[in-house]
Amino acid sequence: MYNKIKVIAFDADDTLWVNEPYFREAEEEFAKLLSAYETENKIHQELYKKEIDNLPLYGYGVKGFMLSLIECALELSNYQLSNDAIEQIIEIGKTMLNKPIELLEGVEEVLSKLKGNYKIILATKGDLLDQERKLKKSGLLHYFDHIEVLSDKKGANYKRLIHSLDIQPTELLMIGNSLKSDVLPLIDIGAQAIHIPYHTTWEHEKVNDTSEEKEYKTLNSLVDILPLLE
Repeated sequence: MYNKIKVIAFDADDTLWVNEPYFREAEEEFAKLLSAYETENKIHQELYKKEIDNLPLYGYGVKGFMLSLIECALELSNYQLSNDAIEQIIEIGKTMLNKPIELLEGVEEVLSKLKGNYKIILATKGDLLDQERKLKKSGLLHYFDHIEVLSDKKGANYKRLIHSLDIQPTELLMIGNSLKSDVLPLIDIGAQAIHIPYHTTWEHEKVNDTSEEKEYKTLNSLVDILPLLE
């Protein structure tokens, strides 16, 4: 099934290292901070709406999330929020940016065994500076032949990536935790994809894929890909 593969692309957040739980922790802190103005459920709902509204402007990543937190807090408080509270929100974001990198199980084993047999690339979305920082802190940089930070992960983005790599879609295998971002767009353009679910997923990344025509594998962990590729 994978005999034509020349390039293997890995997603970063929640595929190679922990990411989404830090956003959930930040949201909980934010809800506590705003508890005098609204219920926890309402705060979460309004924050999600604000994040989605801001995606075209800010894109993905912690910095855009921080701006959405501040905007949401101002609106929920009817612009009565104190300077101290705004400073606390900024500190929530800085704490996220300074989180240590916690690699997921099997990451280095998989990368070390595939290195040399395939061209290994990182294909992630988010803030360029933040993703570069995380990659450097991860200690994984030397495994990758190419780094691509995409503004979004849709078919058009992947087509441009494939063109820049000078390969055919059938020669690319993408591995990631998000059906919406890492799997379905690849299948739609004729590439290969493997889905490795993570226990926590942002609501925006969830899809209900019931189509039997979508050909991709779902595995429990990264190490499970090795028997398929070696």
